Amino acid sequence: MIDTAERAETLGKYIVDHAATVRDTAKAFGISKSTVHTDVTERLRHTSPGLYGEVRKVLDLNKSERHIRGGNATKAKFRRNQNNTFPPRQKN
Repeated sequence: MIDTAERAETLGKYIVDHAATVRDTAKAFGISKSTVHTDVTERLRHTSPGLYGEVRKVLDLNKSERHIRGGNATKAKFRRNQNNTFPPRQKN
C-alpha cells in the first residue's frame, strides 16, 4: 500500500509531466477526482512545496482554459448530431 505523501508526489509529477487535468490524472490512476485534488492541493503543499508550486501553475492554467474546453466539447457534441444543427441562441 502506497502512503498518501508518496501518492501525492506521484500524482503531482504526473500532472506536471503531462500538463494533465485533475480529471485526466484521476482516470490514469483509477482514483477519484476528489482524492487527486486533495492530494495535490493540500498534502503536496506540506510534503513538497517546490512540486506544489509547479502543480499549482498547471492547475491554474487548466482552470483558465476550462471554458474553452467546455465550448469545444459542446460544439463537437452538436456536430455529432444527425442533422448537424446547433440549438438556437438565446437572446438576453
